Parts: sequence; structure tokens; C-alpha cells
Amino acid sequence: MRNWSIAARIPDSFKGSLSSAEICAIIAREIRRLEPEAAVCSLPVADGGEGTVDAFLAAIGGQRVSAPCQDPYGRCITACYGLLPDGVTAVVEMAAAAGLPLVGEDRRVADATTYGVGQLIAHALEHGTERIVLGLGGSATNDGGCGAAAALGVEFLNETGHAFVPVGGTLGRIAHIRIENVLPQLRQAEVVAMCDIDNPLCGESGAAAVFAPQKGADAQTVRLLDSGLRHLAQVAERDLGVSLLDLSGGGAAGGFGAGSVAFLGAKLQMGIETVLDLTNFDRLAADADLVITGEGQLDSQSLRGKVVIGVARRAKELGVPVAALAGGSEPSMEAAYAPIRLRCRRSCPAAENIWPSPPEISCILWKACEKCRDPVAIPTVFLYTGFNQQREE
Repeated sequence: MRNWSIAARIPDSFKGSLSSAEICAIIAREIRRLEPEAAVCSLPVADGGEGTVDAFLAAIGGQRVSAPCQDPYGRCITACYGLLPDGVTAVVEMAAAAGLPLVGEDRRVADATTYGVGQLIAHALEHGTERIVLGLGGSATNDGGCGAAAALGVEFLNETGHAFVPVGGTLGRIAHIRIENVLPQLRQAEVVAMCDIDNPLCGESGAAAVFAPQKGADAQTVRLLDSGLRHLAQVAERDLGVSLLDLSGGGAAGGFGAGSVAFLGAKLQMGIETVLDLTNFDRLAADADLVITGEGQLDSQSLRGKVVIGVARRAKELGVPVAALAGGSEPSMEAAYAPIRLRCRRSCPAAENIWPSPPEISCILWKACEKCRDPVAIPTVFLYTGFNQQREE
């Protein structure tokens, strides 16, 4: 065997189970049990949500940088972002300053702000970074990114001409938007926003309707938030000349997808595509015999560009087989995957399956290896197993 390349990622639904790095370590160990001479390249990945900074640092190195900022309710905290080895690229995870874990059970999405995210971006830019990779995911907010924009110098004026920092519940008070005093370094920087959904800003598939209820919004609040985002889009189009209502992914992270485009000049990109580019996936996987990836549930969201499909598309272009470890799949996904589909002998939870005992994962990896040695095998092989339970600490 020439080389084995592993890309394993545990999505948000696996919180409390195994991290991407833990999965990589277990799979690498089991591959070496099967092929002691195998060269294994582990690449923990994330697609913009919690764990994005850790995944980048684990995959390609760099350092963690701490900075003071505000949490979603304006309280002072210290959060971190990642500085990559090139010294000019910063990875900012919005969940670090505006994430749901920071608010606990006190979920007041109409009052929450992304201001702290803007503070982290400003800190990175003021310390010499030229490129910002912004992870959109895991937010407690629905302010359209206005808080972050305000921290970076964008001014939001009310009807009386006074500047204020809008939150989700006050977006409707925005009368004018000014960008003349934006942080100079931001004008020169490249900003890439990692986004793994294609929801629009407003409407029944928009940020408020789909995601605000899990952030504490009742039906009345959802209507208020949706109306506010629509108003924000109208003012932004008038004052900034940018159209946001039909922007694919504009509804990501409480409308921060749209806000990142309007206020930061960001390019919205599927999170996994950003990760694969920055980690040189094509170069690492080109000589591999097998790429292993995974996520908790293969469903309609997977086809929109989440980790498994993103990895599989790249690997297909390289002619490298892919094995995907997943907890299950929707019946509608049958036609989306390769004709060859292998199941382990029994469905079992992750705790039994790979932690701490490895027999089942050894079995399915062996099956994957055998298929990859078969010259007539279908290029992509998906292996379904029971990664759908949490591991008790």
C-alpha cells in the first residue's frame, strides 16, 4: 500500500461523543492493526461551527491567540482565534464570542449580539493578519452580523441620526448605514466566510424561521426577527448597493452570512471547501489508497455540501476511493451514494462500536480495504455504522 489518507469529522450532533481528532486516532490505530506498514495521514476537519479553530490548528499547525471581547449579552470575556503558520491568516470562530454555549439556558436571541466576533476580527487585523477565515456556525444570535460590523467601524443610525449597535430585536430601527469609518485594515483584507447551509436571509427557509426557535425564540419573536432582517436587507441595498434577500447562505448564523458579505466584503464558501483548500487536501490525498471520512447522519443536508459529500467530491476528482462512517442515512439518500454499500454485522452505538473496544470498526475498515484492493470496485464506498450515540464521560 502506498499511503492511507484519513479525513474524519464528527459534526455538531456528536457533541459529548468523540472529537474529530479522537476519531482520526482510533481509525489510524485500527488501520495499522490491519496494515502495520501503512502510512496514515490524519486530517481532523470542521466546517465552520464549534471546533473549527481546533481542527485547523491540529491539521496544519499554528497558534491560538487570546483577545478580550464581549459575549452575546455584552459581558466581558476572553476568547481565542487561530493564527495559521503563514502568519497572515486568522481563523475566527464566531461561536467563540457569540455561540450558544456562552448563554447556556438563558437564550434571548432577540437581545444577542455578534459584537464580540467583530472584536476578534479587529484584533487579528490590527496584529498584522491579511486574511480572515470566519467560521459561521453555532451562534446564539440573529442580528445579521450588525454587532460584528459595528465593532469594525460600520455605523448604524436610527431615525434621529444617532448611532447604535443593533441586535436582532432592534434591526427594524436602522434608518441608515455608513461604512466611511470602517477599520482601514478590513478594506485591504480578504475575508472568507465558511458556511455549510444555503438558507436565504428571510422567509420560511430563512434565518429566523428555521434557526431562531433553537435559540429561544417563540413564534412572535420569530416574526419580529424575520421582519428585522428583511428591513436590514432593504436598507443595505439602498445605502450599500448590495442585494441580500436572494443570497444563498445569507441566513447562516442568524443572518451573519448576509452581513459578512454586506459589511465585511466576504466571500461565502462552503465550509468544507475552505478546509480542504487550506489543508492542501488534494496534494495529501492524490497518492492515497483510501480516504476515510464521516458524519453522524447522511441526509438531505449532506448533499448541500457538508463534510462527507465535500470530501467525496474532491476524492472522486482524484480517483481515490472513499469510505464514509456514519450513524445512518435517510431513505431518500439511497440513490445519492455508490451502489456498493456495506454495513457492519450489527447496529451498535458509538460507545460500544469504537470506544473503547474496536472489533466492529476493525471489521468495517477491513471491508473497505478489501474493496479498495479490488480493481473493479466502485470508486466510492460508504460504510454505515452506529455513530449515533453519545459516550458517557
